[in-house]
Amino acid sequence: MNIVMIGAGYVGLVSGACFAEIGHTVTCIDTDEGKIATLRQGGIPIFEPGLDALAARGVAAGRLSFATDLAAHVPLADVVFIAVGTPARRGDGHADLTFVGEAAREIARHVSGFTVIVTKSTVPVGTGDWVERLVAQERPDADIAVASNPEFLREGAAIDDFLRPDRIVAGSDDARARAVIEDVYRPITDRGAPLLFTGRRTSELVKYAANAFLALKITYINEVASLCEKVEADVRDVAYGIGLDHRIGADFLSAGPGYGGSCFPKDTLALMKTAQDHDSPMRLVEMCVSVNDARKRAMARKVMALFGGSIHGMTVAVLGLTFKADTDDMRDSPAIAIVQALGDAGAKVRAYDPQGMAEARRLIPDIAYADTAYDAVRGAAACVIVTDWAEFRRLDLKVLARLMSGPGLIDLRNIFDDEEVAAAGLVRVGTGMPQPLPLDRHRQAAE
Repeated sequence: MNIVMIGAGYVGLVSGACFAEIGHTVTCIDTDEGKIATLRQGGIPIFEPGLDALAARGVAAGRLSFATDLAAHVPLADVVFIAVGTPARRGDGHADLTFVGEAAREIARHVSGFTVIVTKSTVPVGTGDWVERLVAQERPDADIAVASNPEFLREGAAIDDFLRPDRIVAGSDDARARAVIEDVYRPITDRGAPLLFTGRRTSELVKYAANAFLALKITYINEVASLCEKVEADVRDVAYGIGLDHRIGADFLSAGPGYGGSCFPKDTLALMKTAQDHDSPMRLVEMCVSVNDARKRAMARKVMALFGGSIHGMTVAVLGLTFKADTDDMRDSPAIAIVQALGDAGAKVRAYDPQGMAEARRLIPDIAYADTAYDAVRGAAACVIVTDWAEFRRLDLKVLARLMSGPGLIDLRNIFDDEEVAAAGLVRVGTGMPQPLPLDRHRQAAE
């Protein structure tokens, strides 16, 4: 089928490359001329494992191309996906649908013949109705059907999520649209992936409800981790114990510094605002947002507690700046709040991340950056692990200890083995486990 993907950001680019991989002809369209020029030259403007090779195969096969002009491509499309950004709107937290509206109007101007318009962007309930009205206003004669098809892509594992999904959700009551969507996804559903058809509004809500539930699960285990620290229990064993219950499951039960990224923060906020607007407030989601925001800055207090309450003038190394491993995405990363809190406490921060340095320099310009993890910890009194990159798991802790001026290892992702940390002579502050004494009292206890 002939597919046009409006938006060549994370969702649009991954989805477009994957659709090309399963045999469709795809044109990814974006208004950012620099981005399109980069893509045409073989570059990939985001980091996602395997995406460069996938896109290159699609281009070489003649099934994937990139453009800035809708007019030449939309009239030829069987289906047009809207995959533009829907960031949280400044001031009230609602999803900003400006780009969705612009895309809908532009599609309406150029559509020809029966075409299915599909919102793949994460949008509030009722957005499909609005898109349908916009198209009708712009082109009353247009023969279109508007459907919803939310994405469920994890950054760092997006290609596998697309090609081998847990489920595909599509919202439409139009028989012609359903037939087109079935054809689009047939190479994937033929391998066993379930395709769930719902009403359009239901489909829109599925995405928000799923992300909010996962955010709640993360926030819950983080609250349990805080309790574990007070009662001298170990959250790793607690999480394993409850995760063995098939009703709960082990996923999203890794305690850490809080969730971030492009989805959970804005989606929980948007769902919360939608619920409030419809006089059906979601108190659990409201509390989840509040607890997660507070937790990020609270992580800096772990460093301060290890040094008796003050880190003024100390050099603190921060390893990991992206919100998770295997992505360059810095959006709402816990590292931002942690670095700011360390700076507010008077620490000199030196940071390193395998993929997030360029964006970090833009968002956090007032700290030092290092070229490697070992360079970052050189002379530092403490090292804070914020993101669980595989590169950090392979660090030689004895080398780390020799380079540092102090023994503090604040392991917010619990990636290191207790015995390995002790053998290196470091003092570990983990998440959700008994906390060490402040260093001065730690030394006294050792003596």
